[in-house]
Amino acid sequence: MATSLSRGNLRRLLINCATVSFGHGVRTEINGAGLLKSKTFPHIDDWAGFGIRAWESRGVSDGRPRGALWRSRKLISKEALFVIQEIKRVKHDPVLLANFMKTHVSRLLKVDLLALLVELERQGEIILTLKIFDAIKKEPWYKPDIFLFKDMIVVLAKHKKMEEAMQVWKDMRSEGLEPDIQTYTEVIRGFLQYGSPSDAMNIYEEMKESPHPPEELPFRVLLKGLFPHPLLRNKVKQDFMETFPDRHVYDPPEELFGMH
Repeated sequence: MATSLSRGNLRRLLINCATVSFGHGVRTEINGAGLLKSKTFPHIDDWAGFGIRAWESRGVSDGRPRGALWRSRKLISKEALFVIQEIKRVKHDPVLLANFMKTHVSRLLKVDLLALLVELERQGEIILTLKIFDAIKKEPWYKPDIFLFKDMIVVLAKHKKMEEAMQVWKDMRSEGLEPDIQTYTEVIRGFLQYGSPSDAMNIYEEMKESPHPPEELPFRVLLKGLFPHPLLRNKVKQDFMETFPDRHVYDPPEELFGMH
């Protein structure tokens, strides 16, 4: 289940950078494989995803605190660290927040914006994460990336921001991105797990109109996730049996869900 950016999604966005500087004298290079290597620290993990707990250097101990934000200092510039702290301070004032986005967030480098996206999501600042996501889409280096959209949708669903999640889905389609079956499946799973079967069904209906050949997995995800919703499940079951007539569908005992 994807509740955060999958391994390699941010790495792909960073590959176009030859070298980047993360502040405090740390200089990091991105090689052709998209991996990050630090000149200062012996080993730094590559991005593991949108919801990762931040990269850490290994084998280095200087006795200072190892809080979440400190762990990421090695790969976030001091400018980005300042933005993380200040944007949370002004988040409840729309005027101050809008001004701060213009005067500080818009000045960040590509790598810092992506790091900011990761750190704010890690801290549960989902509305701020969405604002940074929107800011990234306005950058001149931005190119539509379906994986970035997909993971943003699932993160929003996880935090019960269903209206925002559906808006991001619509934005993704308006940018001409065609989801593959994996993307459909993960978004459907996200909506089901976080309590929005109606949105899951909307995505399912859209998937049926896509040019991709049908696959079992999204049907199976729906059939399992819709156990508490027999009417919706029966509709998916009928579609599944028509599409895959030789496959078996497990039906739970009716008493499990009070269906008599």
